Amino acid sequence: MGRRGSGTIFFTWCNLRCQYCQNYSISQLGEGEEVEDEKLAQMMLSLQAMGCHNINFVSPTHVVPQILSALSIAIKGGFRMPLVYNTGGYDSVETLQLLDGIFDIYMPDMKYSDEKVARELSGIKNYPQVNQDAVKEMHRQAGDLVVDEHGVAQRGIILRHLVLPQGLAGSEETFRFLAQEISKDTYLNIMDQYHPCYKAYDHPQLGCRITGEEYQEAIQLALHYGLRRLDARRAWVLP
Repeated sequence: MGRRGSGTIFFTWCNLRCQYCQNYSISQLGEGEEVEDEKLAQMMLSLQAMGCHNINFVSPTHVVPQILSALSIAIKGGFRMPLVYNTGGYDSVETLQLLDGIFDIYMPDMKYSDEKVARELSGIKNYPQVNQDAVKEMHRQAGDLVVDEHGVAQRGIILRHLVLPQGLAGSEETFRFLAQEISKDTYLNIMDQYHPCYKAYDHPQLGCRITGEEYQEAIQLALHYGLRRLDARRAWVLP
């Protein structure tokens, strides 16, 4: 699992507008500071000097050109760490193709299986198709997750799926897609930490936590489709 942590860099704003975002002060309200490419490069080098296992870019989709520019500067300064692309999964294949051979680990969300739900809860069009095409391209580039003898990720894709109340996330269709069109060896983190944030209380189905039964149902669906490489760091039973 590693002991030195992931060197995480959050980017202000996001290309999603999730009504329940737990990081809404950053993604929706613009908390953060503007930095030049040179400063971003220095952040990478500083995290490398601290001994982090990798550099983890959170919500990078809308700033890919700036990241690549800063990365070029950092490499000239001795940067040599694995890179993580940590995204909500609403990424174009064209953009991802520019990153082929640059990013070692892709960590996308698969948030929804229903286009109407995605539009209502995150303010975006055609999320399921865009998301599935993106995951296919990420897997083409990086493959299934590979870890070293200490359990530290070296390369591959780590898929995240947040269970939402009342089946809003469309878990079954997501798991079917992964099993049939990506790989049954996909490393899958089925997340149970949903709780109402930001504007969730304004939505009749989002104003409560998920139940233990809802989470267990999602786990069983994943197993049903043959996805057995599930993240084991969290307990599979909610209090």
